[in-house]
Amino acid sequence: MALDEALLHSVANGALPVLRFYRWQPATVTLGYAQSVATDLDLEVCRQAGLDVVRRSTGGRAVLHDQEVTYAVIAPLNTDLFGNSVLDCYRVISEILQKTLLQLDLPAQLVPGKPRGGSRNVMKAVCFSAPSQYELVIDDRKVAGSAQKRYGQAFLQHGSIPVEIDLELLSKVLKTDINGSSAGSLDSVGWLNQWSDKPFAISDVEKLLAEVFSKQLQIDWVRSEPSPAEMQEAMRMSAEKFAHPEWNMKR
Repeated sequence: MALDEALLHSVANGALPVLRFYRWQPATVTLGYAQSVATDLDLEVCRQAGLDVVRRSTGGRAVLHDQEVTYAVIAPLNTDLFGNSVLDCYRVISEILQKTLLQLDLPAQLVPGKPRGGSRNVMKAVCFSAPSQYELVIDDRKVAGSAQKRYGQAFLQHGSIPVEIDLELLSKVLKTDINGSSAGSLDSVGWLNQWSDKPFAISDVEKLLAEVFSKQLQIDWVRSEPSPAEMQEAMRMSAEKFAHPEWNMKR
């Protein structure tokens, strides 16, 4: 999380756009910027399951990151790549995600419009519970979560595409029901291997997603590593924010 924010600052100061893929070890729950730990997360279950907990700088709801494709898009706002508005960014990236899933023979649909319902009780804790603007569903189940932050003339969008999900663990961590029609159910949560006879490899989905990004945006990616200055900034942010209990638990 600290490196993503350091890259955001770097791009805002003129660095090239970044598409970053990463994994989680151990599995980790990320909380949205303004989310409540006390009401939305069972810390004792996280401890017993060996899960890390960290708060994102982006908004949205909680995500359990484990067997999934996790990406971050960091790009300037003063280009034609992603449009100018927040919704333009979501739309462009969601269309790329949809094309990627369609190439995997998954019948992904793009859901436009506003989030379902307006009640605070409608699954406010779980990121994959209800589609919002320009998000992906298969058979009415949400299969990609995203959240965005802007800094200066750049934006950071976090995204998560589950390949597998441990629904039982998710329900315990986020205090929800696995099935049922209640506001706390997980019956609208999806993952890619639900619709595939052959399990997908995370690396294959990452590779295809990068290729579709390149084709749709008509750009070429160059493999790179964070600069020493970016790593130094990430270390500073980690110490001051993302590795600090005050940031993660009492926001």
